[in-house]
Amino acid sequence: MKRDDLLDLNDVLQHPGRKLAVDISTELPEEADVDLLRPLEGFLEAMSTGNLLLITGQFSTRAVLECARCTGPLEVDIAFELEEQFSVEGIPSSLSSQDYAKVVADEPFELFDGNSLIVENLLRQGLLLSLPIQPLCEFGWEGECPQAKERGGINSLPTSGRPEFSRLSNLLLPEESD
Repeated sequence: MKRDDLLDLNDVLQHPGRKLAVDISTELPEEADVDLLRPLEGFLEAMSTGNLLLITGQFSTRAVLECARCTGPLEVDIAFELEEQFSVEGIPSSLSSQDYAKVVADEPFELFDGNSLIVENLLRQGLLLSLPIQPLCEFGWEGECPQAKERGGINSLPTSGRPEFSRLSNLLLPEESD
């Protein structure tokens, strides 16, 4: 059975120095955490040095995220680069007839099926690591956000630190002399 999300890297692994380059476009159908507005597009290049499999690439997409302040929908352009190295064990078949090179699967999340890369798993990992930690709408933290005000959220950052400690602020003032 042939899977569409597998990229066969066996030829690259058995012939060190050979390069494989592919253009990729995917909707990441299994990804429930991110709503993509357009497909994740870019390219991957793979090359083996004999001891390492080097995978590089560049990808971009547009997604809908939630504003960290007002929880409103926010469209964000996302771009990221991949630079991955995977250990290879064995002797490439182009150099020995008794052995063959294979990728050492040491990732906690499955990225390889034999010598085939599970492309969507690698791209999902790269995309999730590239998402902004606190995406903000055009008002940011300090502007008067109408959506945050409507939802009863914070309209602006407090100017004097954490409000629960405001009663303790008088301890820092110098005492008045009698």
